[in-house]
Amino acid sequence: MNDDYQQFVLLIKEKTGIDLSLYKEAQMKRRLTSLRDKKGFRTFRLFYEAICQDEKLFNEFLERMTINVSEFYRNAKRWEVLEQKILPRLLRENPRLKLWSAACSTGEEPYTLAMIMSKFKPLKDVSILATDIDQAILERAKVGLYPERSLKEAPTEAIRNFFHKEPIGYRVKQEIKDTVSFKRQNLLADRFDDQYDLIICRNVMIYFTEEAKHELYHKFSRALRPGGVLFVGSTEQIFNPAVYQFCSEDTFFYQKCKKGTS
Repeated sequence: MNDDYQQFVLLIKEKTGIDLSLYKEAQMKRRLTSLRDKKGFRTFRLFYEAICQDEKLFNEFLERMTINVSEFYRNAKRWEVLEQKILPRLLRENPRLKLWSAACSTGEEPYTLAMIMSKFKPLKDVSILATDIDQAILERAKVGLYPERSLKEAPTEAIRNFFHKEPIGYRVKQEIKDTVSFKRQNLLADRFDDQYDLIICRNVMIYFTEEAKHELYHKFSRALRPGGVLFVGSTEQIFNPAVYQFCSEDTFFYQKCKKGTS
């Protein structure tokens, strides 16, 4: 039966460019087996054939593999460090920041960044790239409608200023939406742009193998300008930052080392 899964991994890579072998196998296989069984398929081969014929099922497969758990101002103390320490320095060095929210899921993270940036600049001057592998999730992010639980860590002021309360949830105001450009991207396979001032990639690395993490940290380092910052999740401390030309600026914030520093 393991051969059945390995064949599925190869077929998915051929069809979509997504390489499931770069994820921790036991975790990924368990999640996908659960979805396969729920949909009534005995083998991964039959499941794959169904995915190819059914866009809705394919989107469910993507959602299951990407674990879309997000909320506004998640781990709020870290966002305070970003606002009070990291962004003021970055803005002193470059008033027009190049910002990227990688693996942005349903959009809470880049929208949170936009809300914080509004304290420093008019929103018309804020531009954030937000990427994810899952097109269906990106479409949900563009809609910008969230349940109340997604806002549990958001400051009252941010809720008041940047959301419309609707009968079925909270909708992000258009002025915030307009700051974010959503784009599909496979972090493990696609090339990155460069000269970013800030890259946020949180709570994603835990799903990758050590080899994949190693390659991604190198890619993120190359994508940052000297002095630029990578902001990672609360379970994703980099234990050997110098390997990637990073210096620790604060807990979970890694600055691309400038020449002469380490």
